[in-house]
Amino acid sequence: MNSERNDISPNVATTAPEAFEAMYVAVRDKEGRLYTNKQVAHLPDIDSGHRYYKEWKMRKHSAGQLIAFLKKQRRSLDILEVGCGNGWLSAKLADIPKAKVTGIDPNGVEIEQAARVFKKKNLKFIHAPFSSASFAGETQFDVIIFAASIQYFPCIKDVMSDAFRLLTSAGRVHVLDTHFYHSGEVEIAAERSKDYFTSIGFPEMAQYYFHHPLKQVMGLKHKVMFNPTSFLNKIIKRSIFYWIKIKT
Repeated sequence: MNSERNDISPNVATTAPEAFEAMYVAVRDKEGRLYTNKQVAHLPDIDSGHRYYKEWKMRKHSAGQLIAFLKKQRRSLDILEVGCGNGWLSAKLADIPKAKVTGIDPNGVEIEQAARVFKKKNLKFIHAPFSSASFAGETQFDVIIFAASIQYFPCIKDVMSDAFRLLTSAGRVHVLDTHFYHSGEVEIAAERSKDYFTSIGFPEMAQYYFHHPLKQVMGLKHKVMFNPTSFLNKIIKRSIFYWIKIKT
């Protein structure tokens, strides 16, 4: 592991399951998804020759759409990003006028890096698995974001119920940068993931990676903010991911 990435400070309390955390970090390292501080500071912009350039191009598009939408609210926003990883998106959200941002993630390696790289008065990071119990009883957010993280939760209904407990009365959940599957695709996708994790030497990781049917999200009170299957978006191919806004 790059020494710049491995410079971890010891002063963050953790409630994260250590077995999953260690495996997750090892998988990220194997995949080449652990970045230097300098790279993280510039995300979602990355060198065009990078192996994940196309992926980051899509994430830049989705982040830009989300931030533009939230800026139009023109009011104070208390924002929580669930599964913030190295903190790049939380840091971008913290640039929204009158925003206060919290990022939470069970991955200590990246959350520590986030705290090192992004130092803003209106931004903080928490090393813990997400649940409403991770926050003080009166903590509430105007916006809760799951960007490329909802696949690590086994049940959409349960994680949304937990998120709803932390929302203000007018608050909304935003889900983006995540694959959702149509009928008949879930089992095939699960087998594909199992084969993939086995091929890179971490078959146990498959039990922590979940494939959610699109109908489960559509069964909630929602609005599709970006539909990758629309005629225009399929032609332009700006992103392969849905952006869905959900309310209680």
